[in-house]
Amino acid sequence: MADAIDHEGSAQVARPSESRRDPDWLRERLGHWLRRQEGPDARVTAVTVPESNGMSSETLLAEASWGGQERSLVIRVAPQAESDPVFPSYDLDGQYRLIDHVRTHSDIPLPRLWWSETGSAALGAPFFVMDRVDGQVPPDVMPYNFGSWVTEATPEQRSSMMCATVRVLAEIHRVPVPDVFIAQPAAGESPLAAHIRRLRDFYRWASAGRAGSPLIERAFAWVEQNRPEPAENVLTWGDARIGNIMYRDFEPVAVLDWEMAALGPRELDIGWMIFLHRFFQDLAEMAGIEGLPDFLRREDVAAEYRRQTGHAPADLDFYTTYAALIHAVVMFRIQCRAIHFGQAAEPADPDELIMHRATLEAMLAGTYWEQVK
Repeated sequence: MADAIDHEGSAQVARPSESRRDPDWLRERLGHWLRRQEGPDARVTAVTVPESNGMSSETLLAEASWGGQERSLVIRVAPQAESDPVFPSYDLDGQYRLIDHVRTHSDIPLPRLWWSETGSAALGAPFFVMDRVDGQVPPDVMPYNFGSWVTEATPEQRSSMMCATVRVLAEIHRVPVPDVFIAQPAAGESPLAAHIRRLRDFYRWASAGRAGSPLIERAFAWVEQNRPEPAENVLTWGDARIGNIMYRDFEPVAVLDWEMAALGPRELDIGWMIFLHRFFQDLAEMAGIEGLPDFLRREDVAAEYRRQTGHAPADLDFYTTYAALIHAVVMFRIQCRAIHFGQAAEPADPDELIMHRATLEAMLAGTYWEQVK
């Protein structure tokens, strides 16, 4: 998910699971575990813990060798319980099997997978191992549109990047939907209704024991009143944004972070990608920065998706507003964690926990997109 920054857009808040593990301990434990997988000659020579870890699991980088080959690896580890994780549960093995399913049924660029460890004996939590891929990821902190290799690119390069990114969505939506690994609707429930139900369940968990957000409750009511009935459902990536893609020469070389994958309409991904850029763009404009107003525009993304697939995205007012609600619930949880860890003060108004409050309010009022230049 998108990383949290403060209301001035200048500081990261409440990382979900900063590692408390010692790199030497990790190297020893991983080395012992790897020898069980690949034999006595396998070794782990180095482990590092990046300062910026993900919102939903911890990432370790390792150098290892087996079979006479040196390898650079990424290890995704479930968060420690004492870190008060952002989400109530983490199915890393399900993510591993879903990535393998997508690799099997598509040409989507994905890192090579090695192992999924479902036990906690080795590192204190389940984890999976994959190859490290070289490339550039649009940064979240500071956001890529505040100044990065994306803003330094030419308009033509960014247009090429947008088209290639939409192609990733189109290819994901062609992958056969697995009957395992992702949550399934209840009997008689549509995939979109199930998606909304799971979000509300998450919000109830996140807000338990504290004052909830009137704005979030109002947005849930709006979503239920305006929910469309799409005729087609596909495998959706869930966290469909450029910050979860690694690029080389503006072409995707690795598609990352599959924990939000679900069965649902294509517009879940399309709306999320459009909204997440607008979230960063609104922050830039609030800070007096030009940002990237001509990048990932709603009409451009929709037109490119239609060009590549023949499917004209529908009900984007609904899906971008629903994306804003999803992000509001996640931000609410992250800010509650920041308060818990003493990194933020409890506001008098719970809606102040939602960084994009004004955006969500304007979307609910139907006035947001007319304000976008």
